Amino acid sequence: MTEVLAIMIGFIAIMFLSINVLQLPIQLALFASWFLVMALGLKLKIDYETMQDGLINGIHNGMEAVLVLTTVGALIGTWIAGGIVPSIIYYGLSVMNPQIFLFAAFIICALTSLATGTSFGTVGTAGVAMMGIGHSFGIPLPLVAGAVISGAYVGDKMSPLSDTTVMTASLCKVNLVDHIRSMMWVSVPAIAIASVLFLIVGFFYISSDVDTSRATIAMQALETHFTISPWLLLPAAIVILLLTRRYPAIPVITFGAMLGSICAWWAQDISPIEAIRIAYAGNAMQSDVEFLNTLLNRGGIQSMLGVVALILFALGLGGLMERVGILKAISNGFLRWANNSGRLTLSTMLGGFFGNFFGGAAYVSLITASTITEKNYDDQGVDRRVLSRNAEAGGTITTPMVPWTDGGVFMATTLGVSTLTYLPFLWYHMLVLALALFYGYANIAIWRTPPTAKADQELAKSRHASAT
Repeated sequence: MTEVLAIMIGFIAIMFLSINVLQLPIQLALFASWFLVMALGLKLKIDYETMQDGLINGIHNGMEAVLVLTTVGALIGTWIAGGIVPSIIYYGLSVMNPQIFLFAAFIICALTSLATGTSFGTVGTAGVAMMGIGHSFGIPLPLVAGAVISGAYVGDKMSPLSDTTVMTASLCKVNLVDHIRSMMWVSVPAIAIASVLFLIVGFFYISSDVDTSRATIAMQALETHFTISPWLLLPAAIVILLLTRRYPAIPVITFGAMLGSICAWWAQDISPIEAIRIAYAGNAMQSDVEFLNTLLNRGGIQSMLGVVALILFALGLGGLMERVGILKAISNGFLRWANNSGRLTLSTMLGGFFGNFFGGAAYVSLITASTITEKNYDDQGVDRRVLSRNAEAGGTITTPMVPWTDGGVFMATTLGVSTLTYLPFLWYHMLVLALALFYGYANIAIWRTPPTAKADQELAKSRHASAT
């Protein structure tokens, strides 16, 4: 355990020095951390080939996220060039009240993510449009990003179409419907309270007579540089419908990018070759409105390559740590400490957070959250529905809170707001974590296994104690 503690301290030191002192990219810090873990592996007599297998396996587990990222990059670029995102922003500005905007952004993204099951897809489509509308109203972008990401993770955590929801139920050996019902104890009040908070901020922070001239200027600039039409909302509706019908995300998003290229050629008078190039290089425009230039000069597969590199390094690090035995050592430490429902809840959530912090991906965090304490749930007679609920809280919910996870990097890159800047406004996420902890320590919605099963477990523990 001493070696594990040293590795954790070393990792944090490398991240801090690289980012804050030397001003180096996170990618280099994660890459350097590979060799820190490898040094421990060699000290423990683990051969290099074994560690390399762990590294490759960790990267392999995240390839779907990498493919989704690249297709979303193409989608954003072509949807901006094709006038789809500008049309959504234009009509949103024309009908939306600035005071209820944050609440509306939260609810729209929540409904979209519940219908599609993807936070990445929600943020890459509805989220980008909400950022444009919010910026036009003069609302601080970190606050808008907080509302967008909060809404996007409602569905990522709760939708039966979400891969993380299905994966958590499977890892914890819980029926999917039972898993969702268990999460509702935490998510429903969190959604309600977050909605009220976004409404309060909207009514008290944003004046009713807010200067809408910026929105008017933005609408005029959009009309100048793009053909705006209700028909251009159709591709967004088609993509959301296909995702709702549970078609695979990668081909659906790729199809959406193709529709964006067609719209760029048909509606915006962009040559077919240029429309295809935008899918890779992203959109480029120049207007007299600076914030529109910042908002709409983005997208393309190229814009995601740095993100892809970061995710590969993070996933490789997670695979290395698993193969060297660092995650197992942390698990054993939790087993000795988590002896009541409150500590059980906290240890599961910490397991998920550590999975994100060291593994860099939601999938890693869900595995660590569910496996670190599952034995304790059985030993204490706590139903595994509680385990699955806490695993989602510690895993899925903390993913966008860590700057180098797949979720954290994607949200920051797509919305143009750094992780630590939008973090204070992830009110839904904070409420889920707080409520899950409160339920654990207050023993609320902590269901027990049948008495016979618990009695058998206690008997086995008693026999083990007698034998030792």
